[in-house]
Amino acid sequence: MAMSAAEHLASRVPGRHPDLPETTAGTLRLDIREEGYTDHWYLTIADQSVEVSRSYEEADLVVSGQRGVFDRLAAGGTHIGSALLRNDVTVRGNLRLLLSLRRLFPGPPDAHHPRAYCLHGNGRR
Repeated sequence: MAMSAAEHLASRVPGRHPDLPETTAGTLRLDIREEGYTDHWYLTIADQSVEVSRSYEEADLVVSGQRGVFDRLAAGGTHIGSALLRNDVTVRGNLRLLLSLRRLFPGPPDAHHPRAYCLHGNGRR
């Protein structure tokens, strides 16, 4: 069974993320809605580390959507940019921080890094 967004945020997001740019800093609030109720997750990013708490505090970026969308993000079944373009999520604030979410949620299970794919002779240049 795939990990839910809540499980992913609680267990896999807190801590150091070397793939985050060193200059990334700010706060994000994820408002995860389901059946008239909203869960609030507050992420603080600084020095390639992420702290996670449950708070409704104002943040530099607020991302809102249904639980199913965030669960698909946590399972690698969708990309945050795609979810935004489909209007599955709404955002308010510093959009530069939105791209940091793609580094905190897994990609598709069968995805390959483009450089690794080309370096091994499997792709076109």
